[in-house]
Amino acid sequence: MSQVLRIQDVHRIYENEAGITHVLHGVNLSVERGELLVIMGPSGSGKSTLMNIMGCLDRPTLGTYTLEGIDVSELSDDDLAFIRSTRIGFVFQSFNLLPRATVLRNVTLPLIYARTPKAERVERAIEALTMVGVPVDLFDHRSNQLSGGQMQRVAIARAIVNDPALILADEPTGNLDSATSDMVMATFSHLRDQNKTVVLITHDPEVAEWADRVIYIRDGILLTAEQEEAYVKSRDGQARGRT
Repeated sequence: MSQVLRIQDVHRIYENEAGITHVLHGVNLSVERGELLVIMGPSGSGKSTLMNIMGCLDRPTLGTYTLEGIDVSELSDDDLAFIRSTRIGFVFQSFNLLPRATVLRNVTLPLIYARTPKAERVERAIEALTMVGVPVDLFDHRSNQLSGGQMQRVAIARAIVNDPALILADEPTGNLDSATSDMVMATFSHLRDQNKTVVLITHDPEVAEWADRVIYIRDGILLTAEQEEAYVKSRDGQARGRT
């Protein structure tokens, strides 16, 4: 496998009238092509900030972020926008589909923005929808006529229609029941088997069971599974000592 992204000694510091907030502390992370990586952490741990940096929606204050061998840390806003639209696919908890647009129309939108010829747009959208298991008879349905699981599959198809180097999924099963969550995670697993690279943020341990690798983030610091286990045991021990 080849490396898709590499984050080296990344810090993210915000300054405002209230003072300085140091969210990420020297984060180091690499992700290989064809890997399904899950990042877990509580609210306020820095996981959303880390995903925003990986998605080129934010910049590191210090450190470097390399995507497909390109250091994107210092690129212009226009260059970052181009990378977001062509090399990164986003999947969100709330789907973010156009409710009155058809399934096919929703999936072709990124290709419209990229000025892809119409005939190619439709062909690629159908290919993406087929890859994630959306039935052909739903292609002409409006997205607000679909179930939650169907909407998320359409959202995943939209994320992969440009053949991105990286798929970023933020709590993609957060609004779904257990059975539907398994269906969506099976879709991500299938994409991984097709050599797609997926980084998924979740708080759900059952979702994490689908991953090739799980890392944890607390207070802006990445932890291995062993470090996370030691942290939890230490915290539980402190809690028992106070009772």
